[in-house]
Amino acid sequence: MDVRKRILALVISAALLFPLLAGAVAVGNPCDLAAPKGSVDAADVQAAINMALGVQPCTANIAGGVLCNVAVVQRVINAALGGTCLTGPGAVYHAVTLNWVASASSNVAGYNIYRAGVSGGPYTQVNSVTAPATTDVDASIQAGGAYYYVVTAVDSSSNESLPSNEAPATVPSP
Repeated sequence: MDVRKRILALVISAALLFPLLAGAVAVGNPCDLAAPKGSVDAADVQAAINMALGVQPCTANIAGGVLCNVAVVQRVINAALGGTCLTGPGAVYHAVTLNWVASASSNVAGYNIYRAGVSGGPYTQVNSVTAPATTDVDASIQAGGAYYYVVTAVDSSSNESLPSNEAPATVPSP
């Protein structure tokens, strides 16, 4: 009987300690999805990608509930690069993808991308790309914002063309 009481006491002690240990393990960076634990790194980015692709079960609790998509992957990438692991459904990644037709000029070296908060400008340069690229992604935008873009061609002597027609973009909220 004495042995049974000791075993029972040990089982009860273990049962009481386990929730505390489980809680302690769960506290940490939600973007830390894979071993080694303690920091967000390339292994976590790969785990997020695999979860989003369905290659491994989705265990991420980053976007509110168990959800694995490109927004979660981006949040893990941002955290791996030293940023904060944004959590919750309101912390949705947004970006504007711009595409344009290449200039017919033979000496185009690249393109400058400009953005304004109101139609007609004033415009501020947000990026430049080297030809033959005819696409750019602007991730420095805010949810719920309205933006207006123009693109100019730049030749090998740094001469800039007139701006393209304006392209509007409205970013969803959140």
